[in-house]
Formats: sequence, structure tokens, C-alpha cells
Amino acid sequence: MCFITSSSFIDHPKAINIFVLWPLSLYSSHSNPSFVIDVAILRPLQPSSNVLYTLHPINLVTFKLSDFDCLFSFAQKLEGIYISDTMKQAIFLHFFLGILACLSGFRVDAEDAYRYFTWEVTYGTISPLGVPQQGILINGLFPGPNVECVTNDNIIVNVINKLDEPFLITWNGIQQRKTSWQDGVLGTNCPIPPNSNWTYKFQAKDQIGTYNYFPSTKLHKAAGGFGGFNIAQRSVISIPYPQPDGEFTLLVADWYETNFKVLQQKLDSGNPLPLPDGLLINGLHQAATFTGEPGKTYKFRVSNVGIATSINFRIQGHVLKLIEVEGAHTLQETYECLDIHVGQSVAVLVTLHGSPKDYFIVASTRFTKPILTNTAILRYAANAARPNPQGSFHYGTIAVARTIILANTQAKINGKLRYAVNSISYEDPATPLKLADWFNINGVFDLNTIKDKPTFGPAILGTSVIGTTLHDFVEIIFQNNETAIQSWHLDGYSSFVVGYGSGLWTPEYRKRYNLNDGIPRHTAQVYPSGWTAVMVSLDNKGMWNLRSAIWSRNYLGQQLYVRVWNNEKSLFTESDIPPNALFCGKAKPSS
Repeated sequence: MCFITSSSFIDHPKAINIFVLWPLSLYSSHSNPSFVIDVAILRPLQPSSNVLYTLHPINLVTFKLSDFDCLFSFAQKLEGIYISDTMKQAIFLHFFLGILACLSGFRVDAEDAYRYFTWEVTYGTISPLGVPQQGILINGLFPGPNVECVTNDNIIVNVINKLDEPFLITWNGIQQRKTSWQDGVLGTNCPIPPNSNWTYKFQAKDQIGTYNYFPSTKLHKAAGGFGGFNIAQRSVISIPYPQPDGEFTLLVADWYETNFKVLQQKLDSGNPLPLPDGLLINGLHQAATFTGEPGKTYKFRVSNVGIATSINFRIQGHVLKLIEVEGAHTLQETYECLDIHVGQSVAVLVTLHGSPKDYFIVASTRFTKPILTNTAILRYAANAARPNPQGSFHYGTIAVARTIILANTQAKINGKLRYAVNSISYEDPATPLKLADWFNINGVFDLNTIKDKPTFGPAILGTSVIGTTLHDFVEIIFQNNETAIQSWHLDGYSSFVVGYGSGLWTPEYRKRYNLNDGIPRHTAQVYPSGWTAVMVSLDNKGMWNLRSAIWSRNYLGQQLYVRVWNNEKSLFTESDIPPNALFCGKAKPSS
């Protein structure tokens, strides 16, 4: 039973206090029963709203029936109103009847589950290729622990930075609905200083599938700090394939024996990185083993968490049924092998139909000379996000509001190697773009630095932000005029890959687009001297990083941000700045 009053109890002019009365039968006597009062606040979701509210609990108070006068004194004090004895009796009768109604007719549903993690990030000695070297560990592990959760779970990760440098983790493919504050890149977050901590708080909202996380700062990714992030469907949501008998997570990465700080210095001095020294599967070289039972079917979640190299994945004597690409269920075609480019993830079903023995799981590099290979062992044992099936969303019927063509180039700026997009080589400002945007801080970025189409002339340094409008449907063309394959990732979204081609893209190529069943994914490859076209519905407000997944190119400027914005501040479209936000640059309060 509730009584509701408009109030000056809190500092919101249209807030409403709500008091909910419940009996505590287990702790009550018949002569003097106990009750509990939940004191909460209903806050308007919009400043102009008088109807839609969100509940903010404050505290819990238990009281005896003999304390009932005190309860009314409490309410009277809050409201500054007089409650007579007759009013008290009448209200109490309504309370009592309301309690009976609540107990007989309703049940309380729990909110989405919370999963808590505490991660201590440290240096440690690892030897994945047989040579001892400095790695980045999470809770002493390389790779870091996998996150296993269910659609709509709330994820709370307290990251304790024990490194000697500022540090951030980004959640590759997690769309951060309304919460770009939690994206973990330098355009949205101040880095976590050494010997301090920061807690990420986000929801795996309406997503399923195979994802991963990794460090977004400097070249930390080349030393580790990465792990799997798997979102299972809710039990009430069916999947379009038979339930597998088990699953395995495989993190495939190219790897350098050279210390990550030396690699970073190499880039800083204007030199490209050499070919990696090898490939790892779950941090191991020719040592990982996965065991299953004959005749059973297993889901293999495979992510390319490397920094430079596309890989080809296959399992000796077995076919791969592709069932999911970065959260999208596919048409379930079978393959002998699959290419997985930097930053991409897939899930396949594998049935153990062979004779009981060991089979090789093979990952080898693509587009490299020489070809690097790593093997693991598949061993036969002795004895509600709703799925987004491929083709279920009719994106081809939506009018395109804007076309953006982005051309990557290699450049020399101030005598040093850089990479650019539409002639702008990105530099992170001292103030995260998201903070500058939220607090209207001038001098951090503007929306005219980068253009919608490639420009001629030498590349320059700049802070590239493309301004877009919330709910626009946008066509993005990635134009690659270089001789190396590219891999592009957009935070906060999945985009429909509608076309590939060679040479320069022209509007005529739209006739060849797949407007029916393109796979939505967060990372798309662009082949040498070619183009890739994607379409994306910009329905997630925030500041989102669009970057090369090839980390040396990212580090040297091949990235930008997409500002998805409207002029309405509403919790319907974006959450407020988190109370534990770190401040730096121009956003740092003056002392």
C-alpha cells in the first residue's frame, strides 16, 4: 500500500515521494505487529514530464503499530502538512486493505542480475613463444578471465591499475546502450591513473553473442590484458539451432616477442611494426587443448584479438557450421575454414563425428609472407536479447539520410609515419570528447575538422569528430586505396555489411548491394585496393569511436569519433554522467 505526495523532500521540483507499507509477519506479534516502510522517490524521466517516472529507493524503516503516530509525524514533517487523528485512522485502514490486496494479487519480480568482478591489472613474466617477456595480467592471468553473462545482466567491473601507466579497458562489440560513458576509450573516459581504480557499470542490454575486451590505451593490447566476453540468451528465448552440448572460447592473437613499450617507441619514431613473431590461441603456442565427447556438438566462440593480422581458422577433419557473427544469428552454412579479421568474432558448431583421437585446431595468418601457423588440439574424450537472425531486419527499405566516405591513407607528418582518414590523422586531446560535449567545453573539438568525403592534399594532425543526428540511417563507405587489408570497428553499434568491391566506390555500385540479408557486425574488413559499404541505424546516443582494429594504425591516427546527438536531455536516450566519472584535461575542476 502506498501513499504518494508531491514534495520538497528532494531537490527536484517535480519529484514525488512514495511510501510503501509491508507487514513483516515473521517478526510480528499479534498484539503489536511490525511493518516495514520503503521510502523512495519517483523522479521524472524528462524535466517536462508529469507522467513517466523512475524509482529511486532511499532507505528501509521497520516500525511497530505503536509507532504509527511517529510515522505520520515523519510524513507530516516531510510535507509540512497537518494530519488529524481521523485522517490517521482512515489512512491506516487504506494501508491495511492495500497490504492485503498487494499480498493476494501481486508478486515482486527481481531486476536483471548483477555480476561483480574485481580485476587487478599487473605486469608479470610470460613466455607464450618460449621467450620470457613482460606481459599484462588480470588477476594474474594471461589472457584475462572470460566474462560469462546473460542478456540484460548488469556488469560491474572494478579495475585496479597496478601498472606504471594510465590504463583503460574497452568492451569490443558491447553496444553500451545509452552509456557511452562506459566505453573505455580516450574519447569517452579519462584513463585510470597508476595505483588507483575505477569501476565500470554497464548492462549487456538486448545483446547475445561472442565478444571480447582489451586495453585501449597505448600499445597495452600487445602485452595482454584481453579476454572473452560471452552473452548467452535468456532461458525463455529460443535459439535457431539445437542447444550445443558445451562451448569453448578461443582467443586467437598475433604476437610479438618484443616488449610493448619498445614497439610503441618504434611507432613513435615513425617506423612501422614488423611482421609478428607468431600466433597464440588462448595465450599458448601449440599447447592449448579442448576436450569433448564423441557424437556431441560443441559451440566454438572464436575471436581475433590480435593487433595486426587476419587469420584463417579450421579444424582437421571437421566442418564448421557458422551460427553467429558478433551477435547476429546467420543462415547456418557450413565451411571447411573461415577467415576472421582483426577485431572480429564468430561462433560455429562442430560435431565430433570422427574416430576417437586428437585433431588439430589450426590458425594461420592471411596476407603475410611468411605464413605464421599455430595449432591447438581437439581431443575426443575416452567415452532476452532476442536473436537477430540474418535477414530478419529489413534495412534495405529504409531511406539513407547521409553517405559518408572514409578513405584511409599512410602519410608522413613532421617526418614521421602516420595514418589518416580523409587526410586527418587523429590525436587524442587531453580532455575526453564525451566530457567536452557534455559540459560544453570549447576548444577540444569541432565538427568541421573532417569531411564526409576524402579530401586532396597532405594529411594533417587533428581531432576528428563527425556530427550525426540520433535515429539517422547512414551509409558508410570504407575506401582502401592501400595494398594492405584493413579492418574497421565502430563502437556502440552493429552495421549491416551490404557490399564489397575493388577499385574506387561509385554510386553505381549500390545496384550490387545486398539489401536483404547482410550480416550485422561491429567490425568489417576492407580488402586491398577496394571498398566495403555498411549501413547503420544511429539509434544509440553518445560519442562513439570508429577506428582501425589494426592497432598500430589506430595508435598512429587511423580513427575518429561519431557524435550521435539530439538536443533533448532525457534518460530515454542517454544516461547521466556516472557519479564516479574521472575528470581530466579541461574537465578537471580547478583547485
